[in-house]
Amino acid sequence: MREMIKWICYVIAFIGLAIVIVSLTSSKNVSAADSNTVSSTVVTDKSVPTASAPSVVVNNSDVCKSAAAASVQTQVLGFATGITITDENCERIKLARSLYGMGMKVAAISTLCMDARVFDSMWMAGTPCPFMGKIGNEALVAWNKNVPFIPEESDIRTIKELEIAEQIEADRKEAILAKKEIRAQKEADKVEASNLKKQERLLIKEEKRQRKLELKKREALAEKRKERSADGDKKKGTWVFPIAALLLLL
Repeated sequence: MREMIKWICYVIAFIGLAIVIVSLTSSKNVSAADSNTVSSTVVTDKSVPTASAPSVVVNNSDVCKSAAAASVQTQVLGFATGITITDENCERIKLARSLYGMGMKVAAISTLCMDARVFDSMWMAGTPCPFMGKIGNEALVAWNKNVPFIPEESDIRTIKELEIAEQIEADRKEAILAKKEIRAQKEADKVEASNLKKQERLLIKEEKRQRKLELKKREALAEKRKERSADGDKKKGTWVFPIAALLLLL
């Protein structure tokens, strides 16, 4: 309604300015072109009736309305208007009283809680406004989960929205750190996997080398055994001839 009043005032001012401009531009300078004498009578004691603002009266005391009237008067034209303005705060109080008188106490409090001042005072008193049939701590939890339902001009809503924004920012930073940690862990896993592969390759090479050494040792032992057996056979042959000769002599 305040915006409407401002708009009406702007319209009235614009109309008055337009009338003044028209009255100034419509005047003409008249000059006589001959020597004839012309006499005339101009009436200057007459004026345009004054525009009176209408009387807007609200007789019913049970109606939460107030009146406003305005008028503009120029030398040519007058303009007057009047409007009524609804008092929403008065309506809210009367509705709450009506609900309370009918025994609907929770509904009456809910009606008053539509005002941000009442909502904040109830919150600060430790008795939060009802929410969808919930009261007390249940209503407190519900309001914390449904911040957009809090009246817009409430200080509690501003605080809650700041907390939500801070929590969102903290969650975003935590998510970024978690992603960095995951990437770092993946890089570490890759490095560890490559090291394990290298170790496996080294172990395989070491096992192959050990097998080759074992084969070489076995081959060397086999050669030594062959040599020993050959030497033994030779020694046996050297003892056979003397023994045979001794037997023949006997």
